Amino acid sequence: MTKQSARTLRRPARGGKAAGTPRFRAIRLETRDGIAVVTIDRPQARNAISQEVVDEMRAALGLVARDTNARALILTGAGPAVFASGADIRELRQRVAADALRGINSSLFLEIERFPLPTIAAVNGYALGGGCELAIACDLRIASESARFGQPEVGLGIIPAAGATYRLPRLIGSGRAQEMILTGRILDAHEALSIGLVNRVVPGDRLLDEARSTAALIARKGPMAVRAAKLALQAAVYGPDAGHAAERLAQAILFESADKREGMTAFLEGRRPKFKGR
Repeated sequence: MTKQSARTLRRPARGGKAAGTPRFRAIRLETRDGIAVVTIDRPQARNAISQEVVDEMRAALGLVARDTNARALILTGAGPAVFASGADIRELRQRVAADALRGINSSLFLEIERFPLPTIAAVNGYALGGGCELAIACDLRIASESARFGQPEVGLGIIPAAGATYRLPRLIGSGRAQEMILTGRILDAHEALSIGLVNRVVPGDRLLDEARSTAALIARKGPMAVRAAKLALQAAVYGPDAGHAAERLAQAILFESADKREGMTAFLEGRRPKFKGR
């Protein structure tokens, strides 16, 4: 995957054999100009998050993490109607206590939360259950006007257990998080915006363009600085002492970087910086 060309990994025909780079059945991966886009591609199952989706997304994250040109990651769903409808109920019905302890979805979402590059959820349509939890595991959320968010798990006799019980309160406050989880009520995009669940709402036909534009804005910044800022922001969740220490450590590292010298020299010379990630 290079900066100069776009490349999409698609599903082979059933029984097809991939050579070299993995080829996916349940997702698509495209990288262009330093921006990777992972699309859950199960429209026949309303983009439900199956074990296959989890496994393939892990493989895709590995590919993007190893791509030295990658600067940001966008996650979305195929089609305009559904981002991700949650865990695949047919599989979920068969799971037992040991599966819950394995954290099939939650461990993937934690990997996304800790992913070194900034992540953007481009939410097209319904993001329910695990779909909502996938979106809130990302750093930023951009929603189409048709987006809908909800945690309806209590209606199935279970709870949201892939991050909603601790990520939602951080994003929207304890009271609103409790309402979403205990009632299972579905929020439209504009209510989600008003409570801070999403960063912005755009018309559906502009969703991916807006996500790419935001990712491109990030990609133009110093890659070391962006990664350090993400780490410091994550540390701040654990309190001001941890956040303060992380900030100081990150800044100390950046002060010795070539990117810092290039960024400040470019500013003084009135030109765009040429960051190298060093």
